[in-house]
Amino acid sequence: MGLYDFTFYDLIHRNAVCFNDTDAWFEADDNRSVTFNRFKEMVDRLACGLQRSNIKKGDRIGVLGKNSLEYFLLYGAAAALGAIILPINWRLSADEIIFNLNDGSPVVLFADAEFQEQVHGIKNNLLSVKNYYTLKPGGGDFVEFDSLMNNRGEFEAADVSNDDGFVIIHTAAVSGRPRGALLSHGNLLCAGLHLNYCFSLTSQDVHLNLLPMFHVGGFFMATNSFQAGALNVNMSKFDAQKAVELIQEKKVSLFFDFSPILASILEAHEQTGKDIKSIRAVMGLDTPETIEKYQKVTGGTFYSIYGQTETTGLVTMGRYNDRPGSAGKMIPLGEVKIVDDYDHPVPNGQVGEITMKGPMIFKGYWNLAEDTAYTFREGRHHTGDLGRFDEHGFLWFSGRKAEKDLIKPGGENVYPAEVEKVILQHPSIEKAVVFGVPDPKWKEGIKAVCLLKAGETMEPQALIKFVGERMSSYKKPRYVEFITDFPCLEDGLPDRAKIKELYGGS
Repeated sequence: MGLYDFTFYDLIHRNAVCFNDTDAWFEADDNRSVTFNRFKEMVDRLACGLQRSNIKKGDRIGVLGKNSLEYFLLYGAAAALGAIILPINWRLSADEIIFNLNDGSPVVLFADAEFQEQVHGIKNNLLSVKNYYTLKPGGGDFVEFDSLMNNRGEFEAADVSNDDGFVIIHTAAVSGRPRGALLSHGNLLCAGLHLNYCFSLTSQDVHLNLLPMFHVGGFFMATNSFQAGALNVNMSKFDAQKAVELIQEKKVSLFFDFSPILASILEAHEQTGKDIKSIRAVMGLDTPETIEKYQKVTGGTFYSIYGQTETTGLVTMGRYNDRPGSAGKMIPLGEVKIVDDYDHPVPNGQVGEITMKGPMIFKGYWNLAEDTAYTFREGRHHTGDLGRFDEHGFLWFSGRKAEKDLIKPGGENVYPAEVEKVILQHPSIEKAVVFGVPDPKWKEGIKAVCLLKAGETMEPQALIKFVGERMSSYKKPRYVEFITDFPCLEDGLPDRAKIKELYGGS
């Protein structure tokens, strides 16, 4: 470790000194509290246990589980050893889990008991995993997590730099293939500083950790709260009734929101009468009606954002009331330019591709050098998204480039290509186009417009069920329309623009 390096493990050591016996983590499932000092002790013992199991710098550690203290401890222990965490979305299908694990090639996999039967069913397909451990205490037939903790915490720290990889988060599939975005220690800590600055976050704050930690939002909200010395109140899975109880009991002051989380909390508040006025800051994406209702009920502030996994979560951020509908302004250490198809900057008010440079840009796509080079062309990260700056410097999101058409139901990323690939496996389907449409609950829903083969008939629910059986549930279309006059281009391919125009694309 160099003179100028500072890693997530260094932060753990710092916080153990600065905040010592202050609570760092509260586990809502079983009422466990862990102080900053105790957290470091546990991380050291876990790092020692992993090292004795031959985990070394650069090795990947797979995690298939819901939010827990043990999950967060793994991030700390990996940081100490220079290993890389590979979090797996537990909503994925078995085939998708196999792909992500083989792509990241972890040498060890931690899984909650509830997912172990699924893992047993795919073990023969996992090419790199040598050892399997139960993540949370109790249950399961993998090796117990606590078996790695039975030591004095004496391990040999690795030589880890700011620039070393720390976590691989798989993004949604472009052309049917997920890509693993490699984030560094420096990326993570820079993200924390930006959020702490924008939120005015202090050690007196309490974060409700409700987004899954396989998601960049859940990951960096937990780590940036830890970075500020704030308390993380952890939920293994979001439940609105439980959330309002925790907000009242722990005086929760902030959390990350994807629709319909905030609306559900407001509804549970109305039903239960629980006090939620401690919430002073919420960041994320939601409808104007929900945002304005939250601000009226609590007196808190909603922060609008634009970001990606590849930018460690943030590109722009701002208070909703400053310019409703916008995504805020550039973060302090990020330079954003709107460019045309030839990478020439466009004037304010004109729509172009959102590009960025700065210390929050990811290291690249795992094992995809060509994709990385294309994304980083001209020395900038090309988001594939469209936007414009107004005369006051606020960013307005304007959709996605055709090469990166993306749907975001409830904050999850879904590429139409991966859904279309599954739909076209059905023997009755001739052609299909998938796109996003407005949805009252999820803000954006998935719609499939399909052409049936000659003589075939089918009900929409049958196709929805077919897709849901072959990929994670949140990726299946909520809306299906069968048409007979299917617009195509001269080469016979679907005319996507025309289909979206005719059948309600957002």
